[in-house]
Amino acid sequence: MTTSDVLIYTRTAGYRHDSIPAGAATLAALAGAAGFGVETTEDPAAFRPGRLGRCAAVIFLSTTGPVLDPEGRTAFEAYVRGGGGFLAVHAAANAEPDWPFYGELLGTRFAGHPDIQPGVVCAQTHDHPATAGLPTRWAWTDEWYDFTSNPRGAGVRVLATVDESTYAGGAQGPDHPLVWCREADRGRVLFTALGHAAEAYEDAVFRAHLAGALDWVTAARS
Repeated sequence: MTTSDVLIYTRTAGYRHDSIPAGAATLAALAGAAGFGVETTEDPAAFRPGRLGRCAAVIFLSTTGPVLDPEGRTAFEAYVRGGGGFLAVHAAANAEPDWPFYGELLGTRFAGHPDIQPGVVCAQTHDHPATAGLPTRWAWTDEWYDFTSNPRGAGVRVLATVDESTYAGGAQGPDHPLVWCREADRGRVLFTALGHAAEAYEDAVFRAHLAGALDWVTAARS
């Protein structure tokens, strides 16, 4: 393992997405193409200071439920605050439900979703690597997550929203963030609610979205 690598974490203690293998393979390929070593694991013992100290970024890929042990929580918080990069994908918004720091890190938590259906993603900016390649209005099919609160209230920078008028069952209202980022002390955090289906990870636009997100969070370690 190199001294600058990416740790992809896929542990679940609740619902498990069938897309996790496809997502992990795609993220590993993107990280490798960016010059990073990659480890994919479900072992909470990976979250220790010595291991995290070698990481340019940690990715939570559709993690659900309590996925870290107490030592891992302590190490992960220190890692992010100390300058680590964190990319949270899709159901990562439903991880660590009883850990306040994690909720503060993301800015909100998963609340529910309607049926999977087509909708329109609206890029709010094109000057960020995660949305630079997105159309201003992007027709996409996904599991449109609602959240317990609007993350704007937590001080995040919203990068993309979903137009609730383009699908049925949205509960956030006219301002419905889907992708956002923030700095946490010296670290960088980016969350994308997209990525429910395995076939999403074969889509060139979505892969460019993930590659840009990874580029931004790993810059915290450069």
